[in-house]
Amino acid sequence: MSAAALSPPRAILFDRDGTLVTDVPYNPDPAKVRPVAGARTALEAVRAAGLPCGVLTNQSGIGRGLLNREQVDAVNARVEELLGPFDVWEICPHHPDDGCGCRKPQPGMILAACRRLGLDPSEVAYIGDIGTDVEAAAAAGASGVLVPTPVTRREEVEAAGLVAGDLAEAISLLLEGRP
Repeated sequence: MSAAALSPPRAILFDRDGTLVTDVPYNPDPAKVRPVAGARTALEAVRAAGLPCGVLTNQSGIGRGLLNREQVDAVNARVEELLGPFDVWEICPHHPDDGCGCRKPQPGMILAACRRLGLDPSEVAYIGDIGTDVEAAAAAGASGVLVPTPVTRREEVEAAGLVAGDLAEAISLLLEGRP
């Protein structure tokens, strides 16, 4: 973790699976959506601070033919029902072998969300649970915060500039401008 003070962001973006909701691989079923502990409270803090928030999610199940966009949209609608509205959603539907610029760790979804919000990436923070999330933030020029889960590899934690124990701590780090 860096010792330098952070500038509070003007928007906070989140990874979906493993960060805001329990990861159910290739989930086509809104009934299986379960928020992670503290997600609603963390998002309420972001909204209370007057900051836009959004969700960026790799959904390679579409490109793999395991689910379709309508199913992903239904799951995302359930996420909003449980966690409140988001200002922006960005979804990468591509197969990992497609070589697109939007699939994390590429910066495309963060850059697109920033354009839609009218912000420079340097004004935005992105919170995720694996290394590709913080790599995407770095590639876009945004701040990245890693909130490890049991699937997060040790080397991903070691490589991350900012690591938080949970979403509440991540939001506190960002809103209070402290490492």
